[in-house]
Amino acid sequence: MLNLTGREHGVYVQKLFTHIAHHYELINRLITSGLDVQWRKELIQYAHLKPGAKILDLGTGTGSLAREILQHYPDVKLVAADFTVKLMRIGNLNGRLPWAGADALNLPFEENTFDVIVSGFLMRNVSDIQQALKEQKRTLKPGGRIVILDTSKPKPNLFSPILRFYLQVIIPLIGSLLTGMKDTHKYLTELTEDFISDKEMVVRMAAVGFKKINFETRMLGTIAIHWGETKLE
Repeated sequence: MLNLTGREHGVYVQKLFTHIAHHYELINRLITSGLDVQWRKELIQYAHLKPGAKILDLGTGTGSLAREILQHYPDVKLVAADFTVKLMRIGNLNGRLPWAGADALNLPFEENTFDVIVSGFLMRNVSDIQQALKEQKRTLKPGGRIVILDTSKPKPNLFSPILRFYLQVIIPLIGSLLTGMKDTHKYLTELTEDFISDKEMVVRMAAVGFKKINFETRMLGTIAIHWGETKLE
């Protein structure tokens, strides 16, 4: 796996998603067998959205999660943010959204801006998980809610060889066939395998001050939805 940190990591990830932008949605559907659609719906349920709430969809990509939110909660005030411009431009072809360019490690928003911040498969791509969590906490209002959908490192089990084969062979093959970038999708596979566990995410969320933290797992523990709240003042 590439040993990249800080700015180099951000540049690499940005180039990666710029290159695969045209195939981004199709890749997501194929490698999850379409289950990512259901996981996003579940994420929205855990967000406990209310009319008029200010929502940040961080790492929005082409805006699938943002559109799903607006479909069910048209009265919320939503910002769809990403740091890959090409993804947002392609997303714009499906209809305009309130887009914002944003680096998860240095959000361009004031403190206490949002009622809820959601993200789908963002955290595994940041170079500093703690900094990304701190920025989300900073921009949430007191009593605000964070919901994170991402991969998770499962405990070894009987299905581990099958999961490993899928991650190490099937996903890179799909990526190579669609984009010609086998090495890049190998990187994403390794990134997924090396990402933190569901319990480690709880520890990290608590370390920056989130309260009432909990999570649910899917796909034999390889997918997790975490949520928590900021302290009421």
